[in-house]
Amino acid sequence: MKKEYDFSKGVRGKFYRPGVKLNLPIYLDDDVAEFVQKYARRKKVDAQTAANEILRVNKEMLQALR
Repeated sequence: MKKEYDFSKGVRGKFYRPGVKLNLPIYLDDDVAEFVQKYARRKKVDAQTAANEILRVNKEMLQALR
């Protein structure tokens, strides 16, 4: 690394976009990932769809317990 960097030609906020929603990756434990993969194969859907379905059902169940 350099001791100093020249930011004199930099533009503040050049890539800032207000209101942008980021989809951050979620890392599953091995046993959970394996379960989701098996469930997805059984339902003939991709793992993302399967994980969303599982989470929605659990979300509804947890909300009902409030």
